[in-house]
Amino acid sequence: MTTRLKKAVKPQKPAPSLEHEVFLNLQQVADGLLQGVVALLKPAGLSPAQYNVLRILRGAGPDGLACRETAERMITRDPDMTRLLDRLEARGLVSRSRNSDDRRVLTTRITEQGLQVLQRLDEPIEELHTQQLAHLTKSQLHALAELLELVRTQGG
Repeated sequence: MTTRLKKAVKPQKPAPSLEHEVFLNLQQVADGLLQGVVALLKPAGLSPAQYNVLRILRGAGPDGLACRETAERMITRDPDMTRLLDRLEARGLVSRSRNSDDRRVLTTRITEQGLQVLQRLDEPIEELHTQQLAHLTKSQLHALAELLELVRTQGG
């Protein structure tokens, strides 16, 4: 599966600031990368948000997570986690149960079927990311990862 990032559109007028230009470039790059993921997930009937939830729950292990905890770990915030989890549960990819100590808390766990879906997607997703970033050297990738981590943790 080959995906190409669209070339950045050069604005007619310069961006108001270098920070604004960087922000716009980050948005365009993120959107371009995400479109490859969307295309890869489509045959599995998953959205990127659903895929993210499954990966979070796989990482949580057999104890699972409460809805709030899952939402906090999402890459992008989803305003309606309950509906997102409803769809995954209806497909048999997750299960939910009430917490015996606090009946208000629903714990969500990935099912065996959900694990199988992720297992089938692991390699293609990894190959996609490798393709998308193949034009960068390992040194450039390390530098980019460090810079993005700095922006993520300290940029608000």
